[in-house]
Amino acid sequence: MKNIVDRSKRIRSAYRLTARNSFYDDMITCSTFLGRFISRLVWDMNAEDSAEYQMQAMSGIPDMFSGRLLEVPVGTGVITMPLYCTMPEAEITCLDYSPEMLIRAQEKGERLGLKNIVFQQGDVGMLPFADSSFDVVISLNGFHAFPDKEAAYQEIFRVLNNGGTFCGCFYVAGACKRTDFFIRCLYQPMKFFSPPYETVQSLDIRLKSMYKQVKIGNIKGIAYFTCRKNL
Repeated sequence: MKNIVDRSKRIRSAYRLTARNSFYDDMITCSTFLGRFISRLVWDMNAEDSAEYQMQAMSGIPDMFSGRLLEVPVGTGVITMPLYCTMPEAEITCLDYSPEMLIRAQEKGERLGLKNIVFQQGDVGMLPFADSSFDVVISLNGFHAFPDKEAAYQEIFRVLNNGGTFCGCFYVAGACKRTDFFIRCLYQPMKFFSPPYETVQSLDIRLKSMYKQVKIGNIKGIAYFTCRKNL
């Protein structure tokens, strides 16, 4: 327990160094009044809820991890760059389809003095990596936006080592009516989200059909998971 608490403190300390540079960051971290308002309005979550699902989604990565890790998509890096400060020996690859997102994430990494990250543009449906290239693949708040989710699931499975960990979080339908409304009426028409969406139940079935030692939970409309590949 002490290691978990210490790690959490290190990550929160690094959060303060990244600084905010987008409304998305503010909402994800609940670091401004407007960010907290939108998080409550759309996701029915407070700052503690947001921090909890993010920590649960990243809990599959061992403390002081020193293997090969792929994050897809990295987005602005607001959640994971502070985590990577605790993993100086890891070989990290951050991939995103959006060059603009990669620039924002890279700026955060540079601000934190991270030297062990490669930033790469690419498509999760056609990952530019060999089979069994990574010990951990993490995907935070991305699957609900992927247009070809089936390809994304298969590609992540392909590049993950036997015995490796797949962990992350994303929106699931049917768990929070308020969130479902905003996704359907706002985020989806704006092309931020792309159906079809998993439910907690369908995600559980899918992950257990592909992986071993599956741990899954949710806070409101966000599901988090950790699972192990074992052929």
